[in-house]
Amino acid sequence: MILYHGSNLTVSEPRLIVQNRFLDFGFGFYTTTNRVQAISFAKKVTNRRKEGIPTVNIYEIDEEKAFKECSVLRFDEPNEAWLDFVSDNRAGKFMEKTYDYIFGPVADDNIYTTFMLYTTGVLTKEQTVDALKVRKLYNQLAITSQKGLSFLKFIGTVPKEEY
Repeated sequence: MILYHGSNLTVSEPRLIVQNRFLDFGFGFYTTTNRVQAISFAKKVTNRRKEGIPTVNIYEIDEEKAFKECSVLRFDEPNEAWLDFVSDNRAGKFMEKTYDYIFGPVADDNIYTTFMLYTTGVLTKEQTVDALKVRKLYNQLAITSQKGLSFLKFIGTVPKEEY
């Protein structure tokens, strides 16, 4: 499996760094299988940090071996379990069970309004899931342990002319 990580710099040796904000799947090194999504994120993170240049790092992972040897939590669609998990993580609630990999849809800027309507109680869980299912959501793979990172192989970066 080919994975991408959008950043403001080249990340040839990924590390787990404590976040200063609450993310969809909690603490981890976030990647995606979608090159376009990674390019968009690289631009956003560079603008937010006001330093570096948009850089999309490319990695390879032997999915069969890594997912066999590590613990995996997988959400194939935005369902109620995914919504609960993302809501809890974004609220900073500690999750007792940990995983090496967490895979599923991204609650990105395009669905922010829908997500906020849910978290403020305007939409029910069922209404939120129904609204999200009609949207094209990108995916993300959060690597949340050193064991998980050990299967990631840096390949290079996407050529700048593709941005």
